[in-house]
Amino acid sequence: MSLNIILQQMGVIIILVAIGFLLQKKGVVDSLTSKKLSAIVVDVCNPALIMASILTGNLTATHKDLLTAIALGAAFYALLIVLGFLLPHVLRVAPDKRRFYHLMTVYTNTGFLGIPVAKAILPANAILYVIVINVFYSLLFYTHGVTVLGRGKNSASDATATNAPASDATSNAEAPNAPASDAATSNMHAPDIPASEPAGPVHALKRILSPGTIMALLSLVVFWYGVTLPPILANTIEYVGNATVFLSMTLLGVSIARSDLMASIKDVRIWGYVILRMLLVPVAIVFAMHALGFDPVATLAMCLMAAVPVGNLPMIQAEKIGEDPSILSSAIAVSTTVSVGTITILMSVFSGMLLA
Repeated sequence: MSLNIILQQMGVIIILVAIGFLLQKKGVVDSLTSKKLSAIVVDVCNPALIMASILTGNLTATHKDLLTAIALGAAFYALLIVLGFLLPHVLRVAPDKRRFYHLMTVYTNTGFLGIPVAKAILPANAILYVIVINVFYSLLFYTHGVTVLGRGKNSASDATATNAPASDATSNAEAPNAPASDAATSNMHAPDIPASEPAGPVHALKRILSPGTIMALLSLVVFWYGVTLPPILANTIEYVGNATVFLSMTLLGVSIARSDLMASIKDVRIWGYVILRMLLVPVAIVFAMHALGFDPVATLAMCLMAAVPVGNLPMIQAEKIGEDPSILSSAIAVSTTVSVGTITILMSVFSGMLLA
């Protein structure tokens, strides 16, 4: 794919984001509408896009490529988990806030934003790597991610139990949340789950097995065994999937329009996060994979997955356990807005370098 095509496709995405921005400012899309449309994207359109990408027949990937994608996905998240411990120290984040930066580092918007962008600007085989990354995301967030956030909550509660007034117990749960937390920045991985839902392995499995995760796993099975569906089913899935790019990018614009950017951009540490996590990490991954001789398409796919902004699933979970989500909300607002430019630059530069 030429540099010119990449720039054209990113230009289309920017226009779609601008449409969403204007629709929100004009009052056409309110918070309820965006929430319901986001649910459609997360639970219907994005899963259909995943399967349609496999069924179109444009993939030339092999079983070896899938196994490589699985290995890269495992290495990718192992790296991010390590960075999740290191980055808060580099940014000199207060100890009681480090868990938020840990989650911001590991759990980004690989689904809601990553899947449609990959479909729009990268070669067909790239979707295989994107699917695998999203499966790993779902498996890890409701195990590792919830543990990291809960451990911090328990520590903070123990430290403040003796000197906090009883009324403070609910103050975090009622903390105001920036509009960037809107479902329009949601990932594909799971719908909101009531805080009162019982804990346990059965319920954790239900959270992991969201529509997006189930469809991702099914699509990998379809790819591995070369399954073909009747045209009526394949065409239906493709038509539904085709709505994803428009809806998701428009909702992204709605989210940006609703966010309190002026307040969020004042946080210097968030800008440090953007530079280190959304620019330097993708660049380092590209040069490392290129030096190791990986396929250019795989390299670009992993670069995109490393460049997407903060997702909102950590923030949803933080709200459920009564944490103040303001750091996560501010990070979503800034990183989502900035990502329109950073992804365009990274994909343009490295596509020209690797696919020339």
